[in-house]
Amino acid sequence: MAPDSDPGRVAVASAYQRFEPRAYLRNNYAPPRGDLSSPDGVGPWKLRCMAQTFATGEVSGQALIDIGSGPTIYQLLSACAHFEDITMTDFLEVNRQELGLWLRGEPGAFDWSVYSQHACLIEGKGESWQEKERQLRSRVKRVLPIDVHQPQPLGTSSLAPLPADALVSAFCLEAVSPDLASFQRALQHITTLLRPGGHLLLIGALEESWYLAGEARLSVVPVSEEEVREALVLGGYEIRDLRTYIMPAHLRTGVDDVKGIFFAWAQKMGAQV
Repeated sequence: MAPDSDPGRVAVASAYQRFEPRAYLRNNYAPPRGDLSSPDGVGPWKLRCMAQTFATGEVSGQALIDIGSGPTIYQLLSACAHFEDITMTDFLEVNRQELGLWLRGEPGAFDWSVYSQHACLIEGKGESWQEKERQLRSRVKRVLPIDVHQPQPLGTSSLAPLPADALVSAFCLEAVSPDLASFQRALQHITTLLRPGGHLLLIGALEESWYLAGEARLSVVPVSEEEVREALVLGGYEIRDLRTYIMPAHLRTGVDDVKGIFFAWAQKMGAQV
């Protein structure tokens, strides 16, 4: 991919070279935020949004792409029963390596079993968390580099089957965009990977301006629910569901200044294929 000439995006890419996956996982997916025992916690809320959307039966198909996976897999726990071919993606090699550890079941991988157990509990199908993880591992076919600021985010000779039937993206677009216009453009870029009539499930931070990942202090473009709604409509989507979660005081732990989380289920306009 050609070097980026936009100073704002160059600054973002530079800051991310200091991103530490383990610190990010510890800050957000270990207790207190990773404590799933309380139903009003952020973890159960995100898993519930995904499980309830997939339970409608409307979001399914052959190929799904997870945009900007980071070092996390929880966002695909409910998706994996509905898609045979899943592509995970990230801009950073360290995140792709972290995903590889878990996908290969290596001893040093982050332990997502609490999340897998909770997803099984919400879905209520009687599936064991081991079966859930086995299915996800078997359906992730590749982990690819991505740059959402490029008009072709996966490059010109993508190994992912395109266009995809669905996209998932959690905490990516707002966290890598220097401003709102860049956020809107990044959404338009990833939308080119989705077939008309296909579905986008988007999770992100509301009114957040920074977060920590070890030595890295990353800037975030603060977005409101209304700005997310507007970006989706401008991007050619029909909004099927848009929910917000207000971050409670005990989960505001000093690792970021996030005020809340949004979940959007949106369908790309155009003929069904």
